[in-house]
Amino acid sequence: MSPEPRASSADAAAYRAAGWWGDDTIAAVIVRQAATTPDGAAFIAEGRRYSWAEYDADSDRVARMLLAGAHRPGDRIAVMMPDGPAVHAVFVGIEKAGLVAVGIGARAGDREVAHLLSLTGASVLVTTPDQHGRDAAGLVADVAALGAVVDRLVLIDRSCAVVDPGLPEGTIIDPQAELHPLDADALFLLNSTSGTTGLPKCVMHTQNRWFHFHRLAAAAGGFGPDEVFLGALPAPFGFGLWTAHFTPTILGCPTVLMERFDADAALDLIERERVTVLCCVSTQFIMMLNAQAVRPRDLSSLRSMFTGGEAVPFERAAEFERTTGARVLQFYGSNETGALSHTSHATDRDTRLRTAGHVIPEMQVRLLDPETHLDVAPGVDEGQPACRGPATALGYWGDEAANAALFTDDGWMLMGDIVRIDSDGVLSVIGRTSDFIIRGGKNISAPAVEAEVATHPAVAMVAAVAWPDPVFGERVCAYLELRPGHTLVLEELVAHLRERGVSREWWPEHLVILDALPRSSGGKVAKGDLKADAQRRSAEQQATDS
Repeated sequence: MSPEPRASSADAAAYRAAGWWGDDTIAAVIVRQAATTPDGAAFIAEGRRYSWAEYDADSDRVARMLLAGAHRPGDRIAVMMPDGPAVHAVFVGIEKAGLVAVGIGARAGDREVAHLLSLTGASVLVTTPDQHGRDAAGLVADVAALGAVVDRLVLIDRSCAVVDPGLPEGTIIDPQAELHPLDADALFLLNSTSGTTGLPKCVMHTQNRWFHFHRLAAAAGGFGPDEVFLGALPAPFGFGLWTAHFTPTILGCPTVLMERFDADAALDLIERERVTVLCCVSTQFIMMLNAQAVRPRDLSSLRSMFTGGEAVPFERAAEFERTTGARVLQFYGSNETGALSHTSHATDRDTRLRTAGHVIPEMQVRLLDPETHLDVAPGVDEGQPACRGPATALGYWGDEAANAALFTDDGWMLMGDIVRIDSDGVLSVIGRTSDFIIRGGKNISAPAVEAEVATHPAVAMVAAVAWPDPVFGERVCAYLELRPGHTLVLEELVAHLRERGVSREWWPEHLVILDALPRSSGGKVAKGDLKADAQRRSAEQQATDS
């Protein structure tokens, strides 16, 4: 792989000619914001306003500190910091220095950290001095034991003050050193997939893909100049990038950040800061709905809530709209593809809440047979979606096998879903190519089961997984979090689904109630953990029965 991947010149030229791409970068936007509104708030975190002038100055300082280490253009710099203004300033500082950031989730486990450092060749780690009960040196020692090499440890606290630049004693950091920021087509960041099983892959990002995504988001939300964002997703992940690093900055609007998501704290912030745009995965907005029911807040400032990353449950989304008056919007896509379809403030309610919205024309979405990756037959409206357009990433860093699975032979990027696209161009997700429960030879969509189970009034959160079975191969198992003060047994859940007319094959045959469903670093339900738990429980039951 080339050490400096970038968008192909042909694609870049075509996207520019169409007006989808340009030459602007986040570093350049921040310089302009600092010049025109230096005291305006870029971020609000822990009760503090972090200004555009601070953002610009701090990112400059980070850039020059890194360049004092004699790094070459394109070198990878790993960043493992909690959500807050500092992590964004570090990302921009890396950009200004002409280097590439490797975003690692602040709660990533040692094995994941070691894997990402080794995969990307990042020998510099920027992090905070404390690491959940150990210091940063302890983190480095622990990942070194797993084979990762860290030659330079840079310590920056949550206020973006440099605690230790990780340079040899006596090294002088030139405050006037010339910066060479990356251009909009260059690789600027690698982030990991937020998958719930296995070691992550690293997605390669250009800035132009996110500037295009911003244009889509601004049109979908009908954003004005007075928006206040609350981003509940960690910055390294794709959803967190557009909702905190790109769109609010390009608009010149403040973003409210939380180091760690908490439903009650998020509601308090929405009320206090008069947040207008909430950005979160479905799991999070359901948790907020549950918390709001216990202790209501004034959420009248909200105009829109962007969600996604997992199936959006109709009843709970409708409840959110009734509770807040905000419109529930979403993009359908992935960290890799960007957006294939979306809903907007102008979309009718049923389409907004029951589908993934209208296909985005410039993303050239095709439907393929999931087995052959050939176009579906004329008149067939279901298949595996593939796309090619200005919102896509460059692919995976250093993983030929993963890229072979991500792209078709003719260069189209695949989603791991099965979808339907109707005659009006409205896309609906039917299921995932890998998220089916196969019971007696019949494919059962786990997201479809989850959507139905979630309609029971006692259910706060649900995940459907396969329960290994010696007769049918697999049966449906529902893992639940319940709403406060509620109980539920399997017979009651089945009766509810029967009354709704849900197909018998979809009815859960096993029910496990937990205090809290496990979640991955990206905030989604960690289905891999639940599948492993179901396998264990099934084996124990079979051993007892025998």
